[in-house]
Amino acid sequence: MQTFTTWTGPAEGARGAVAAIGNFDGVHLGHRAVIDVARAEARRRSAHLGVLTFEPHPREFFTPEAAPFRLMNAEARANRLAKLGVDHLYQLPFDATLAALTPEAFAHQIIARGLGLSHVVVGADFCFGKAREGNVDALKRLGDAMGFGVSVVEIMSNEIGEVSSTAIREALTDGRPHDAARMLGHWHRIEGAVLHGDARGRALGYPTANMSIHGLHRPRFGVYAVRVDVLSGRHEGTYDGAASIGVRPMFGENVPNCETFLLDFAGDLYGTHLSVALVEFLRDEMRFDSLNALVDQMARDCGRARDILAGVPALPFRP
Repeated sequence: MQTFTTWTGPAEGARGAVAAIGNFDGVHLGHRAVIDVARAEARRRSAHLGVLTFEPHPREFFTPEAAPFRLMNAEARANRLAKLGVDHLYQLPFDATLAALTPEAFAHQIIARGLGLSHVVVGADFCFGKAREGNVDALKRLGDAMGFGVSVVEIMSNEIGEVSSTAIREALTDGRPHDAARMLGHWHRIEGAVLHGDARGRALGYPTANMSIHGLHRPRFGVYAVRVDVLSGRHEGTYDGAASIGVRPMFGENVPNCETFLLDFAGDLYGTHLSVALVEFLRDEMRFDSLNALVDQMARDCGRARDILAGVPALPFRP
């Protein structure tokens, strides 16, 4: 996959691609439906498959003071799109210049001239251009005038309800990772580098891999059964574990993070990248009367996580 951080033009040979357009936060089943339509059209045209998205998320640009809401960072999104077989990721920098483009200017400067796309695919609620003035009908008219095709995919629903990033955030806030997974089509994951922490877990006999959740939507704080992919380093592989997400109330006021203990693992993970999949919520964060009480609870948490994960196959995904 190639990532373009400007919209001055694609790499040689990539013009004429078919691209799905959107924010793709979470790359949920609705997003995948849009990508699948784009894939079918790309095959019909013998063209490359692309995804056109934005970084930062437009909501972050317009309301920087808002609470963290993203389901995944740009790196995790790129990794997920690569797994879906996307050839080109056109990641446009969303700034004042892009935000000021009229729908006509966006269609001309980005889609037609800048990237030279032959066909675009969007969801039925897609809006674009300054003040979100453009909709799917406007995009079709502009495509007819500028020489690119347009396909529109209806909003998806399943047994949970309408599949959307908002509904997924609500499920995670409630501590319902299974419901989130049924809309995502995969376990919700927190991805990033392992950072140096206070080493309290190691002192307690439960060394943890600490990861930042800065900028991400915060799931219900507490302890989860997790499945962990170590993405780099000599310990690459998949492991079961238990993760605590929150502020660690036993130790004062702390910045929220994710601390993961890998079951049946010994090794140094500092500087490696992890992908931590939330499988089941075990309990809320708690303040204990003593460190011994905390350690006893951690042992029970790990035992529950082990039992739960023993019944969860690695592949294929079955929430």
